Amino acid sequence: MNSAAPVSWRDAALQTARAVGAVVGFGCLAAFLCLISLQIYLWLRDGVWAHFGVSEGLRAGLSICCVKDDDAGRLAALVHWLDAPATWLGLHRLLELLPASLALFALSILGNSIFIYCRDRLDERRRDAG
Repeated sequence: MNSAAPVSWRDAALQTARAVGAVVGFGCLAAFLCLISLQIYLWLRDGVWAHFGVSEGLRAGLSICCVKDDDAGRLAALVHWLDAPATWLGLHRLLELLPASLALFALSILGNSIFIYCRDRLDERRRDAG
C-alpha cells in the first residue's frame, strides 16, 4: 500500500504547467532549429536567404492540421484573413515581416522559463515540506 501524501491542487497545477512549459519550450526550440537549418541549407544551395514570416507559418500550420478549403468558423476566418486581410492591416504586415524563427525562439524561451519557474517552486515546496 502506498503511504504517499496526497498531492495538493497547487502542486498539481505546478506539475501541469511545468509539463506544458517543457513541451512548448523544447518543441519550439526543435522547430526553430529545423527552420534555421532549412534556411541555411537553402542559402548554401541558392545563395539567397529564404524569409519565412509568422503569417506563412500560421497559414501552413492551420492548413495542414485544422482548416480545409471549404471550412467555416474562426480558424477558417483566420486563414482567410492571413491570405487577404481587410482589417488590421498593420498587424498583418507585422506578421509578414516578423521572422518565424524569431517567434519560435521567443516561444521557446517563454516555455522554458515557465518550466524552470514551476520546477523551482516545486523543489522549494518539497524542501519546506520535508
